[in-house]
Amino acid sequence: MRHLRRPFRIIRAHLRAYLVMNALIYALFLTGMGAALLFPDLNAAHLAAQQEDGTADLVVSLLSNVWLFSLTILAVNVLTVGVLTILLPSMIVPFLGIAFFLYRAFGFGVALAPLDETTALTLIPHSLTILIEFQAYALVMLAAYVLGRAWLRPGTVGAPNRRQGYLRGLRQVAWLSLPALVLFVVGAVYEAFEIIYLVPPLLAG
Repeated sequence: MRHLRRPFRIIRAHLRAYLVMNALIYALFLTGMGAALLFPDLNAAHLAAQQEDGTADLVVSLLSNVWLFSLTILAVNVLTVGVLTILLPSMIVPFLGIAFFLYRAFGFGVALAPLDETTALTLIPHSLTILIEFQAYALVMLAAYVLGRAWLRPGTVGAPNRRQGYLRGLRQVAWLSLPALVLFVVGAVYEAFEIIYLVPPLLAG
């Protein structure tokens, strides 16, 4: 139980930063939505890009298997976004992954802008997916922040030098990754069930 409380102690110790991460994510997401509502071509360009890179076809091909769809969503969220977009760049340049993800949050807003009735109705069940996954991303962003802070200011984690600060920061990244992973799993399962079972009846009605 002591180990299970460790991630939450880190969050409490950096609560202000965690709240800032949340505010930035939702601000950029809503800004992206607003931009797409003002300039619908942004949304059209995003959808066209998904068609060209095969994302749309991949989604359609997975709709017959909810668990495979969940696993694919989980892999994309954890590996493509969490690791490759946020954590890995931040391990090379402090805080860089945070900026990269905020750009993606803007893109999410552009993609999900309620430009028509279909998208607006889809957002009703999908809002829970957004909430869960954004909280997971906020935790990963917090991990990137904690790592960068420990790296640049090793004294804040009781380290004698930046090398030790970096290593201690990585340990905190590992702890914060645990609740983030739980949220990613819950979000992936819900999103797959939502898209396959909740959205179609809603649109049909």
